[in-house]
Amino acid sequence: MAQTTATGTTLTEVLAELAALEDPRSREVNARHGDDHGVNLSRLRVLARRLKTQPKLAGELWATEDTAARLLSLLVCRPGTFERDELDAMLRQARTPKVQDWFVNYVVKKNSHADELRRVWFADPDPVVASAGWALTSERIVKAADDLDLSGLLDTIEAELRDAPDRLQWAMNQCLAQIGIEHAEYRARAIDIGERLEVLKDYPTPPGCTSPFAPIWITEMVSRQQDRQATLRAVRIR
Repeated sequence: MAQTTATGTTLTEVLAELAALEDPRSREVNARHGDDHGVNLSRLRVLARRLKTQPKLAGELWATEDTAARLLSLLVCRPGTFERDELDAMLRQARTPKVQDWFVNYVVKKNSHADELRRVWFADPDPVVASAGWALTSERIVKAADDLDLSGLLDTIEAELRDAPDRLQWAMNQCLAQIGIEHAEYRARAIDIGERLEVLKDYPTPPGCTSPFAPIWITEMVSRQQDRQATLRAVRIR
C-alpha cells in the first residue's frame, strides 16, 4: 500500500513525478560534477513549491537513498526540527556533492545546532564530512568571525590546501577567499597564499562568472564592494 502524507500526496506519486522529470542530458552534465541524478533542478524546485513543507514526506524521500528524492526532501523538510544527532547522521549519508551542498545550506544553516556541528565536522578525519565544517566556517567568516582564529585558519589552509581531496579543497579555498574578501587585515596574506599554491587557477569559468582562483575571486569581490560603497556615498551627497 502506498504511503500517504498528511496532505494526501503519496510517496509513490512523488517518486513517479521525479521519474518523469528524468533527463539524460541533465544526468550527463551532473555526472561530470560527481552527482548521480538526471533531474533539472529548476523543475525540481517547481515541484517542491507545489508540495510545500511536508516533514513526513521529506523523511520518506530521504529514506529512499535516491539522490533526486533526497534533494526534494531537503526542499520540503522543516530545518529547525532536526536534532543534532539526526543532522550528523544525515550528513554522513549525503555523499553526493549536490545533496551535501543543499543539506548544509538549506537545512544545517537554519538549525540551532549549526555551530556545534561546524566545530565537530571541521575536525572530522573524513574529508567529505570535514568539507561541511569548512563550508559552515566560511559563513561564520562573513557573518560572525569574532571568535574565529583567522590567522590559524590561514596557517592550516597554507599547509593543507594544495593536497586536500577535491571537495575539501573546494571548501578550504572558499574560506581562503572569504577571509581575503571580508577581512582587509588578512587580505594580502590570503592573496599571497592563493598565488603561491595556484589551487583552481586553471578552473574553467563561464563568461560572466567569477573565477574560484582565490586571488582573482578576492580582487573581484573587493572591487565590487568598493564600487557599491562609492555609489552609496554619491547618493548620500546628492
